[in-house]
Amino acid sequence: MTRRINILLILIVCCAGGVFAQKSTKSSAVLKADDFRHYVDYFNKMEDENIAQAIPNAQAWDWLKVNVPLFECPQHNFEEMWYYRWWTLRKHIKQTPLGFAITEFLVPRSYADKYNLIGSALGHHIYEARWLRDSKYLNEDFQIWYRGNEGKPMNRLHTFSSWNIYALYNRYLVNGDSSWLLNMLPDFETDYARWETEKRMPNGLFWQTDVKDGMEETISGGRKEKNYRPTINSYMYGNAIALATMETMAGNKAKASLYTAKADTLKKLIQNLLWNPVDTFFETRKQTDTLAHVREEIGFIPWYFNLPDAGYENAWKKVAEEKTFNAPFGITTADRSDPRFRKRGCCACEWDGAVWPYATSQTMTAMANLMNNYQQSVVNDSVYFRLMETYVESQYRRGRPYIGEYLDETHGYWLKDDQERSRYYNHSTFNDLVITGLMGLRPRNDNKIEVNPLIPENKWNWFCLDNVAYHGKLVTIIWDKDGTKYKKGKGLSVWVNGKKVVSAEHLQKVTGNLE
Repeated sequence: MTRRINILLILIVCCAGGVFAQKSTKSSAVLKADDFRHYVDYFNKMEDENIAQAIPNAQAWDWLKVNVPLFECPQHNFEEMWYYRWWTLRKHIKQTPLGFAITEFLVPRSYADKYNLIGSALGHHIYEARWLRDSKYLNEDFQIWYRGNEGKPMNRLHTFSSWNIYALYNRYLVNGDSSWLLNMLPDFETDYARWETEKRMPNGLFWQTDVKDGMEETISGGRKEKNYRPTINSYMYGNAIALATMETMAGNKAKASLYTAKADTLKKLIQNLLWNPVDTFFETRKQTDTLAHVREEIGFIPWYFNLPDAGYENAWKKVAEEKTFNAPFGITTADRSDPRFRKRGCCACEWDGAVWPYATSQTMTAMANLMNNYQQSVVNDSVYFRLMETYVESQYRRGRPYIGEYLDETHGYWLKDDQERSRYYNHSTFNDLVITGLMGLRPRNDNKIEVNPLIPENKWNWFCLDNVAYHGKLVTIIWDKDGTKYKKGKGLSVWVNGKKVVSAEHLQKVTGNLE
C-alpha cells in the first residue's frame, strides 16, 4: 500500500513538473535530461537501500528529471557530484501527517523532534532546496516547523541556532513567492522575539553553547560554555535584515525601522566586540569579556550575511594559506597553526580542526558574497575554484561519491565512516554553491538577471547550467569559449525561456533583463 502511495505521489509531482516544462522549456532546453540518467542508475546500484522515505530510489530519476536543473561541464567529478547531491537530498524528503518535511539524518535520532526533524542545518536545507521546481517541499517543511505543533512552532525549533528567516527570504529571491513569505511573517516575528528572550544579553550580543550552535567541540568554547559567538550573532543580524525587508514589503514602515535598528546595533557590536585586530579575524568572545584568541572558520560567517563594513577583508588571506585553513582535503574548522588544533580527540563531533561540510558551505557562500559585493583583492576566482575543487574531491569514499559528517583534513578519511548515521548526512550545501558561485547566478529582488561565474577562464572551455527555475521563468547559462560545443555563439551567454538576454566574450559579470 505504501509503495502504491509513493508511486502516486511521484506521478503527481511528475505531472506538475511536466506542465511547467511544457509551458517553459520546449524551446529553451539545451541539455537533454536523459543524457544524465546514467548517474542516478549508478548511484542506485551503489547501495542496498535500507531506508526509503517519500521518494525511493526506483523513482529517483523521474523525480530529479522534473525538479532539478541540468548541469554539464568538462570536469567529471563536478558533474557527478552535482547529480549525486540532488540524489541524496531527495532521500531526505519525508511524508508526514502534516505534509512533506526534510530530514537531516535518515536514521532516527533521540534528540530529534517529531518526524525525526532536527533544526541544526535548516538554513542549508533552504539554500539547497530553493532550486527545486516544486515549491511544496520547503513550503510544507517550514509550515510544520513553525505551525506543526497544534498551530505553534515545533518544540525543538530552538534547540539549535538558525538563520532560517534570512534563508527563507533568500529563497524568495529565487521563486518570487511573496504571498507565502508574508503569510509566514507573524511566525518569524514571534521567532525573533523568542531568540531575544532566550539568548540576548544586556550588552546586546547573543550567547550560545558550542553544541547548540551545531558545533559540539571547539577550541574557543565547550559543549556547555556560554559564549558570544560569530555564528548566532551573525545569524540574528541576517534574520533582522530579512525581517526589515519583509516588513517593508508588507507596508509596515515602523516595524521595518525597528528591525533595521536591531541589525545596525548587532553589526556595531560584532565589529567592535568580536573582531580581534591583532589576529585580524572575527572571534568568539567569552562571557568573561575576553576574546578566545583563536581563529576558527566561524570567523568567516559574517560575510555570509554581507555584515562587515569595508576594511575587514584581510581576514580572508587566511583561507588560502596552508598553515592556517587550507588543508589537502578542505577548509579546516580551526587554524592549523594553533597549538590546540585537533587536540580534543576524535570521533565525538569535534570542530577543533577537522573539515565539516556544514562549515565549508557557510564559508564558500560567504566567499562568493565577498567577491560579488565588496571591493577587495584578497581572494579571486582561482582561490574560489580551487577550494570548490577540493570540496568536490573530499566528497568521495572508496572511490564513490559520499557525503558524511566530517573528515580528516590531511587524508580525507570520513571520521564516522563506519556509522550508518553519517551516510547521506543532509548537513551542507553543494549545488547552491555551483549555481550561485561557480555559475554565478546571483538571486535578486528585481526584474534583472545577474550572472558572475567564479571560474578562471582557462579552467573550462565550456559548461552549461540549464532549466533553472528562477522568478517563474527558466534560465540557461552557457560558456562556450570557441562556440563549437553548443553552437549558440562564442563566450558567455544567459538565456531566459529560450531567448538570449545578455552575453559577453569572456567569463565576467553580466546583467540583463528578465522580461
